[in-house]
Amino acid sequence: MKIGLMSDTHDRIDAVERAIDFFNRAGVEHVLHAGDLVSPFVVPKFAKLKAKLHYVWGNNEGDREFVRVKLGELGVKPLGNFAALELDGRRIALLHGTHEDIVEALSKSGSFDIVVRGHTHRAEIREGKTLLVNPGEVCGYLSGRQTVALLDLVELRAEILQL
Repeated sequence: MKIGLMSDTHDRIDAVERAIDFFNRAGVEHVLHAGDLVSPFVVPKFAKLKAKLHYVWGNNEGDREFVRVKLGELGVKPLGNFAALELDGRRIALLHGTHEDIVEALSKSGSFDIVVRGHTHRAEIREGKTLLVNPGEVCGYLSGRQTVALLDLVELRAEILQL
């Protein structure tokens, strides 16, 4: 099973639309968003996403309650600041990653096959006992690159892709 990974959309609607189109074309079944969607007006764009969306809070959501309402209209419930998911037999930690010590502890804990994080806006794949993936930033504001990632749960491999 292949799943899509995204983070740090920061209200960049055109890039969000490209990411959704990309994931739809790729035929992913799930999309994990590692936070910093930011504003409620971005949420309706996800209505076009054919995959199931899993979302955790970032550190820049301006109005979490209204974001929660808008996501609810799509049948999506925010998973809080951290989510432990199991997809296709793989244990996945999903968080924004504001605290590096927590990200490292999760990576070293042996409790997860994959840790998906955002926050730094730097696309990164770190292989080891646990696969650590930061899909980078959809918005492209800090790095100048609008990126997402595809994760193959069978092969336990990830790939960073520029939109």
